[in-house]
Amino acid sequence: MKLAVNIDHIATLREARGEREPEPVVAAGICELAGVDGIVCHLREDRRHINDRDLKLLKEVVRTKLDLEMAATDEMIKIALQTSPDIVTLVPEKRQELTTEGGLNLKSDKSKYKKAIEELHSKNIPVSLFIDPEPANVDLAVELNADIIEIHTGKFANTNSEKDSITELTKIAVTARMAAELGLIVTAGHGLNYKNVEAIKSISEIREISIGHSIISRAVFTGLHKAVRDMIEILNS
Repeated sequence: MKLAVNIDHIATLREARGEREPEPVVAAGICELAGVDGIVCHLREDRRHINDRDLKLLKEVVRTKLDLEMAATDEMIKIALQTSPDIVTLVPEKRQELTTEGGLNLKSDKSKYKKAIEELHSKNIPVSLFIDPEPANVDLAVELNADIIEIHTGKFANTNSEKDSITELTKIAVTARMAAELGLIVTAGHGLNYKNVEAIKSISEIREISIGHSIISRAVFTGLHKAVRDMIEILNS
């Protein structure tokens, strides 16, 4: 299973003091040297962490794969078309949320997402849709001509009982298998850490996971290179 690291929280730390450090682009380089398969950043409309300069530098520096998370707005689509990241992941976005709270509601505005995907495809940018683990979302992703789905694992990560954990893990596994059988590339992320990732890595259809907060949190104590290596070792064990 491949690992992509979300470096948003490096920028969050920088913005807490309004200073110039730490630099997300430096973090990306360390992660790549440690062996990750991709770098993820979320350019939010309010620029609360990653900003336009960061994205430009990351595009120039990242040598593995740059995954730009963003809302399906005209502004963000224009930026993506100008920047040409390796992948765009469309995610829901609320101004008040601390982190992304759930998957896209594809059914509510299919025309918006279809238009966004078509525009990104016109520049040969693969598109991933961040969805909750429900079969109906897979059908919609296929209908919208997405290339990839990223399964939202937040509910699984936040369960407080073994029963609930098994229920949510089963939903993820069923969704992953269905998507893979329909020709979609399957990834997963949100709330994953050094403990609960053990269960997710057993789902063979999931090719890659995206982790940010847990790795950056460990890096405060161990250093970023080691924090990344620790996660890679778990995935490869």
